[in-house]
Amino acid sequence: MESTLKDLKERRSIRAYKPEQIKEEELQKILEAGTYAPTGMGMQSPKIVAVQDKETRDYLSELNAKYLGSDSDPFYGAPTVLVVLASKERPTCVEDGSLVMGNLMNAAYAAGVGSCWIHRAREVFDSEEGKALLKKWGIEGDYIGVGHCILGYPADGAVPQAKPRKDDYVVYVR
Repeated sequence: MESTLKDLKERRSIRAYKPEQIKEEELQKILEAGTYAPTGMGMQSPKIVAVQDKETRDYLSELNAKYLGSDSDPFYGAPTVLVVLASKERPTCVEDGSLVMGNLMNAAYAAGVGSCWIHRAREVFDSEEGKALLKKWGIEGDYIGVGHCILGYPADGAVPQAKPRKDDYVVYVR
């Protein structure tokens, strides 16, 4: 339990990455952790799309930046993007995908890989361009984009310290 708590306390969102790709073994462990996230009624509505192809990664960055209203890289140079989608047929699709995102980020930290949740997946995959990507990837059905989990090795000095927890974070009713 102590090592799990340590990982949960120390994991931070990384916003600067080295250009080198993460190791395949690390990627597989992170993906496996994502597949074991709790889901409503155990229905496993999410899908994880692992993008390491630079051209596709850059296109996703471009689409995301468009909805951000920026021309910078919203993926902070991370070489891997895990797109988390969830079936709109499930009433718990956003919660299911969010739990997958949490597992991915916590597993990444435990594997020595930096991560960050990047929003606007909903907008990207509601767009015609996003729907075309899903079709290209062979993903059929009605999916919502929950998040982009970017992965990579943190650039020097890119690991921030945790802020102190607020005093009233937990309220006891006994």
